[in-house]
Amino acid sequence: MEIETIYEDDNILVINKPAGLVVFPEGQTKNGTLIDLLIEKYPRLKNVGEPPRYGIVHRLDKDTSGILLVAKTDEALIFFQKQFKTRKIEKKYIALVSGVIKENQGVIETLIGRAPKDRMKQKAFFIGEPGSEGKREAITEYKTIARLRSNGATARQDRFQNYTLLEVAPKTGRKHQIRCHLAHIQHPIVGDKMYGFKGQPTPKELTRHFLHASYLKFQLLNGKIIEMKSELPEELINVIKILNPKS
Repeated sequence: MEIETIYEDDNILVINKPAGLVVFPEGQTKNGTLIDLLIEKYPRLKNVGEPPRYGIVHRLDKDTSGILLVAKTDEALIFFQKQFKTRKIEKKYIALVSGVIKENQGVIETLIGRAPKDRMKQKAFFIGEPGSEGKREAITEYKTIARLRSNGATARQDRFQNYTLLEVAPKTGRKHQIRCHLAHIQHPIVGDKMYGFKGQPTPKELTRHFLHASYLKFQLLNGKIIEMKSELPEELINVIKILNPKS
């Protein structure tokens, strides 16, 4: 599999991750990950960081596509990880969610931690809620791009015939944060098998969850601020094309 490179210098790779690819070995996935493919092309990555992540600065879920940073030196890895930790990196995603979000913009602010009943999932907690002790702050901002509706052929329940296309900006970096937060406000990402609601319809053209890392703004080691952009992949554009603007 050929991985598209958006930007490269002596310190960093910015790649366009395809959907369906695990970033680094974890759980039952031991081989055939993104870092395995990158090490084939850039063997020196094995000298960066610690296995199994090596130079991976941050992660995207298996079925999330888009921009991902990979450090080519230990110095760069520490430098970029610090930017993420101090929230100096600006991230934006495009997500299609179920239902109509009436607000043109909003902020979701909760605590996030592992779900007590399913250790594979994350759960949003309110401050002071039973079980919220020790959970971490999570903040997600969103803006409405478009309100859409299906033609009825792909929806099994009337209340799910409507969709909202969002630009989502996570201000913290918790595992599954965007997926968890959007489900928390009753608008799960379309096609999300883990956080989607029972009976939630999915356009037949969509084969994974509709979440794409579209924008990243960060500082290089030389002090220069750069912006990286990634357009929606064709399979997600095709889903948008079959939906109609909501009147």
